[in-house]
Amino acid sequence: MERFFTMDEFHQAVRDVQKDTAQTYEQQTFRLAKLAENSLDYPVAKDDAFYDLYAKGEICDLDEGHAPYAPRYILPDYEKYLREGSEFLRIEPPKTLLEATTALLIMYHHVPSITRFPVYIGALDDLLEPFVETTDEDDARAILKSFLMQLDRTVDDSFCHANIGPYETKTGNLLLELLEELQIVTPNMTLLYDEEKTPDAFAEKALACSLTCANPAFANDAYYSADFGDVPYGIASCYNALPKHGGAFTLSRLRLNKIALGAESVDGFFEKNLPHAIDTMLHFMESKIRYLVEETAFFKSNFLVTEDFIDLDNFVGLFGMVGLAECTEALLKLDGIEGKYGTDEAADAMGIRVMDFIQDRVSKFESAYSPVWNHRFMLHAQVGAANDEGTTAAHRIPIGQEPDLYTHIRQAAKFQKYFPSGVGDHFPFDETAKKNPKAVLDVFKGGFKLGNRYLSAYNDDGDLIRVTGYLVKKSDVEAFQAGKQVSYDTVQYAADPLTKYGILDRKVEGV
Repeated sequence: MERFFTMDEFHQAVRDVQKDTAQTYEQQTFRLAKLAENSLDYPVAKDDAFYDLYAKGEICDLDEGHAPYAPRYILPDYEKYLREGSEFLRIEPPKTLLEATTALLIMYHHVPSITRFPVYIGALDDLLEPFVETTDEDDARAILKSFLMQLDRTVDDSFCHANIGPYETKTGNLLLELLEELQIVTPNMTLLYDEEKTPDAFAEKALACSLTCANPAFANDAYYSADFGDVPYGIASCYNALPKHGGAFTLSRLRLNKIALGAESVDGFFEKNLPHAIDTMLHFMESKIRYLVEETAFFKSNFLVTEDFIDLDNFVGLFGMVGLAECTEALLKLDGIEGKYGTDEAADAMGIRVMDFIQDRVSKFESAYSPVWNHRFMLHAQVGAANDEGTTAAHRIPIGQEPDLYTHIRQAAKFQKYFPSGVGDHFPFDETAKKNPKAVLDVFKGGFKLGNRYLSAYNDDGDLIRVTGYLVKKSDVEAFQAGKQVSYDTVQYAADPLTKYGILDRKVEGV
């Protein structure tokens, strides 16, 4: 949280950005805009409890900015766009694959987010299949290759997310082949997988691709579809399930481990510390949403709203958390119990108690907005940010404490159920898996039957790696740390997880 008390401090922060040789011009421009935004106050009173809990590290706003003027995540109705075109963008409904991909690239340039790039670029197979079917296969491959390369070189952030599936399509097959060929960071991709709809051969092809380039991940489409009911959903950013034609207003998170460390007893944690932190963050989030909707121009004048590509009523607030593992172990110690989260039943039982409490209290808060979700916030398993050393992402088992693969997946299912807005566990595999993607698919099938929502695989020796949900190249992180400019903005976020938080030390699985 950058707070400037003198003009000299603000000016120095601006100069520091201008002098940073490791940042591209575009990255500098974004950071200068964020400095300007953060010269304003948060939309809460100066004596609000938020400031104290922020200073203690118990609440984190993920550097969204003090006065946000666009939603954090936006999932436009790209189907409507290709069907009807856009008056603002001066785009007529496309008739060919080249026109369709061009139209989409134009739209993407105008979709904002917390990263300043689009975090959702649509269900690409559904969007493009009608055009691919009427195009010569070699021409279709060439056009899709250019489309992906353009995305990778201009949307410099792997929070950009595409979906394919659950059905096999010609477009889906071409995209998987091109991902493996190009080895690109953007877009991040999820296969919406349903055993009843997704052919095994197609799913195995997707996993073979994942074990080569960490893309795509697998979402349990039947589970998410049941949660969302009649509301179409998409997977955006890291792995966030959100209403299409809408998105997420904001995402803040509790560091549960920090809250537990401030408690004097287990009873005190549940009676005082945790409810105070939850209520403070609920109020903070609602204040940010109210400011965004009522004070800024976005929902009044942006063409995405005026041309009905998004609807205010389809946006939700994401209530995130991290550090459940350390939280449970700290609470057990208050009762004189030594327990390891993920392997000891007492620790997992405490984790479930914590999550049940959070779920119940958050569900009782009624927002003025979000009719799409009954005016409630959605729980989110947040994956990590700056200053998270000693804090395990979301509900995950700390690196170095992982049990065997099957125990790990069973344990994850106990907690993935709480998070309809996004959750995931990521597993590096050795070379044996590349030779047998069918075996990995069998593992994923079993995991989804247990109640997991989102699983991903990647090869431990590859350059491309799934960090906490997004992708980076290890070689790009090394270049950034050497002071070189790297176009991918995500690299800066990956540096600490890869070098300080042990991502490269995850337990490697074999099949």
